[in-house]
Parts: sequence; C-alpha cells; structure tokens
Amino acid sequence: MRSRRRTTDCAILVLLALCAAGCSSPSGEDAPPARTREESIPSGAVKMTPETDLYPPILHASEWFDPEPMEGPVNTAGAEDAPVISLDGNAFLFFFTPGVSVPPERQLLDGITGIWWTMKTGGEWSEPERVVLNNAISLDGPLCLQGDLLWFASFRQGMYRADGDIYTATLRGGAWTDWRNAGAKLNNEYNVGELYTDESGTRMCFHRLEQSVGGYDLWMTEKVSGEWTAPVNLGPPVNGPDDEGWPWLSPDGSELWFTAWSGLGHPGPALFRTFRQEDGSWSAPEEIVSSFAGDPALDREGNLYFTHHFFDSEMKMIEADIYVARRKLPRPE
Repeated sequence: MRSRRRTTDCAILVLLALCAAGCSSPSGEDAPPARTREESIPSGAVKMTPETDLYPPILHASEWFDPEPMEGPVNTAGAEDAPVISLDGNAFLFFFTPGVSVPPERQLLDGITGIWWTMKTGGEWSEPERVVLNNAISLDGPLCLQGDLLWFASFRQGMYRADGDIYTATLRGGAWTDWRNAGAKLNNEYNVGELYTDESGTRMCFHRLEQSVGGYDLWMTEKVSGEWTAPVNLGPPVNGPDDEGWPWLSPDGSELWFTAWSGLGHPGPALFRTFRQEDGSWSAPEEIVSSFAGDPALDREGNLYFTHHFFDSEMKMIEADIYVARRKLPRPE
C-alpha cells in the first residue's frame, strides 16, 4: 500500500548522481520552491469523498463505527498514506506525495513528498508540518512510533540496501532528531521491510519476501540482551499463498493487525486481526475492513486508522486518504 517503497532504477540513478555531486539538496534555479501540500497537488487532481467513492471501505465487526475520512486538515486531493498514531492518540504521522502517479524520482526531489505530522490540542488537529530527517537528499516514510522513537523507511546515501533502509529518529523538544540507520542486522541480514514493535520495543513484527510461504510473509523477532534474535516466520494461519504485510502490533504484543488480499470477495487489500494464543501460536485472522484498505494503526483506545485508495470504474487509482473507524466498545483488559 505504501507508494514510498516502490522505488525504481531511475530513482536510484538520480540519488547516486546527486550523492556523487555532494549529496546536498538542489540549489539555485533547480531548487523546488517552498510550497504547501495544497500548492503541490496537480491542477487536475480530483478530491474524492465517500459520496463519490465506488468502492467504499466495508466494516465487518460490531466493535467500531463505520469508517470515515479522518477529521481535520490531513486529507487532501493528493495522496495521504501510511498512518502512524501515538498510543495516546495525540500525535499523528503520515506519508504524503502530491499524487498517486508521481514517480519516485520526482518524489525524491520535489521538496514536498515525505513524512508529515500533526498534533491534537484541545481536540483539534494542527496544520500538518513536514518532518525533515536528513540534511541532504532523502525520501522517507513512517513505519512505527514507539514512545518518542520513530521507525521510518528511507532512501538516502549510506544505505545497506539499494531499495532503502530502516532508520530511527527521536522526538526531542518538539523536533525529530538523532536520526540513524537501524544497522546491518535488521537491514542487511534480516532484510526487514514494513515493521511495528510492541510498546517495550523488545518484540518486532515485520514483512519480507525471503523464505516466504507465498508473497510477503510476516515474521517476528525479539530483542534479547540488546540483540535482535533470528526471525521466526509466523506461518499458517497468518501467512498464506499471497501477500501478508504492513503490520501493527499492540502494546503488549498480543494483538496483530496486517494487510492482505480480501478473503471475502471484496476488491483489493483488506485489514485483518489475529491474537496470540497461550501456546504462542496465532488465531485464525479475521477480516475487519475490506475494499482497498491497508496500513492499519490503532491508538490505545482501539480507534482504527488506515489508508484507503480510491479507484474509478476502470480500476485506475485516483487518490488516497486516511480513514478512521472509531471504537464503540471498550477494549478488553
């Protein structure tokens, strides 16, 4: 679901050329002008609404109210993707690019595409601001917020992998600082993709293609004595012959959400939930939201945030927004 991870050879060549020239941001006439998100969106972009949506998200569980576009200034006619919300529900990060068809090589240089964030004060979301996590050229996307620690995917100089690495940054004094590569073990040896950790940061669920049952599979690793253990494939019934990925892990590590193709006959990806059993196995996943829904994220109250992509009748993608399904039943203790 996350367009920031769909890098191309062209984007790689652009980055290598820039880094060979010093890997600094473009300057002079070539520098992208300072713009708001709205100013960066193509003039012909269409802002979709639930009323014009041919394939609205479908909820299959009584624990939530029907999904709606996220309130406040987050959604535009551009592409908002990859929601990440703090457990207290007051900090929200997402990936933005001016349009779903913008190629990575343009995203890399447009001065707009990347991570944005907003804070809730007095019940209202602030105007989103871009999160700058590098002093040079980079293309970043949020993955997981563990307290004040942000895990993010990045395409920049100094990577272990040609298609981007996992990095971390820390929130200090209202700014994201101390960005650093997550290291060779996670990036090179384990080839970690989209990930989420529990609240303690000692258990991580992630997806990757290597040694998979089908396409992407979900894996788990634990931090023991400061080192991440060899990943374990979650296996059936979680992993099947198709893609399973883009995980969210509950604070205590007992509840796992992920994205996979709908098993109920609805178009596109859907959101699934599974629980860890007493013997360490996982329950049969339950499809919770269908119809082009992906990238689940929950706050401590159980409000469900996710990406919804809009398609026309010819299955051409139009735009992407962040949706939320408010929980109406208290979470079990």
